Amino acid sequence: MGLRALRWVMLPVWIGQVFSSEKSFHRNPILGDEKLNRRGLHVWRGRLARRMTERRRRRLAHRVSAEDRAQFERDGFVLKRDFAPPDLFPALVEEVEAFASAAREFKEGDAITRRIALTPENLKKLPACRRLLQLPEWKGLTRYVSSYDAEPIVFIQTIFSKTDEQSRIDPQTRLHMDTFHPTMKAWLFLHPVEEADGPFTYSRGSHIRNARREAWERQQALKACDKSSRKKGGAFRSTKTELRRMGYPKAEKFAVPANTFVVADTYGFHARGISERPSARVEIWAYSRRSPFVPWTGLDLGSIPPLRHRQAVIAWWFMELRQKLGRATPRWRHAGVTLPGAPPQPWPEPSQDLGLAPDTGS
Repeated sequence: MGLRALRWVMLPVWIGQVFSSEKSFHRNPILGDEKLNRRGLHVWRGRLARRMTERRRRRLAHRVSAEDRAQFERDGFVLKRDFAPPDLFPALVEEVEAFASAAREFKEGDAITRRIALTPENLKKLPACRRLLQLPEWKGLTRYVSSYDAEPIVFIQTIFSKTDEQSRIDPQTRLHMDTFHPTMKAWLFLHPVEEADGPFTYSRGSHIRNARREAWERQQALKACDKSSRKKGGAFRSTKTELRRMGYPKAEKFAVPANTFVVADTYGFHARGISERPSARVEIWAYSRRSPFVPWTGLDLGSIPPLRHRQAVIAWWFMELRQKLGRATPRWRHAGVTLPGAPPQPWPEPSQDLGLAPDTGS
């Protein structure tokens, strides 16, 4: 099939992706068309996605308290100390720290992210984790912020900072938005996070769109249309100066005690704080990202019993398949059966800044 014929075959797919969560300017020639983006395609997608997200959130507002809704609408996140009940949290920490399971790891800059998926098989062995995921506040907040009445994808996650001295600095420490539309990420910190350990960082209120933010995004989209650009998706990075020009405050570091729960809209500018020393941050981490353009809050295939809590392993399987077909470079490696806090094995070469990896958990 000739290139021109192939483009006609793919055209309906590319048009359909305009109304999906697809964010790559390089894979889709419509999303990456400079003329369309000069006319406002990227900004228009963001506006529409925001309006539809707000409608879905209104339908789920009854699942969270008025106080939490007010905090989220103002700040873009909800922070709750002493989140897990006193009879649950110590058991949760003990359970997670002692749980050895198959894990995956990703190295970006001088940081390594390790994940153990909370699959149905793993959850059978983890009663405290099962109870956590059934807490009304956990379910309500993750669903309200994501705007979907759907199971988030959940992991035991460990962030190892400053793992070597040869790699570039962890690019996740640069302020960024995850994509062009609202998304949800959540962290339950199992141990105290000190400021020297690279805590989660967020600019309050930066989840709110304004004219200056849209003008900045338009310029970033035009840069991403350049095929030689390393910008490929919507995870645009912002400097402190750009953040201030958009009218947002300086990002704050969340140095917090153990048992603090943070759930945030990662359309807002956030980052992983720069760690001043080697450290390991163990947490229960969740995220949710569906198409922002669907009008309904439910009807999630990932929540039906055969797929529930298996989205992560299915995604990893597809990544491996693409790699075998020569369609992708390796990102997540098998780490074998390991404890969440066990030191990672050295990577063969110092990691380079290859751009923000998908959902590396800031």
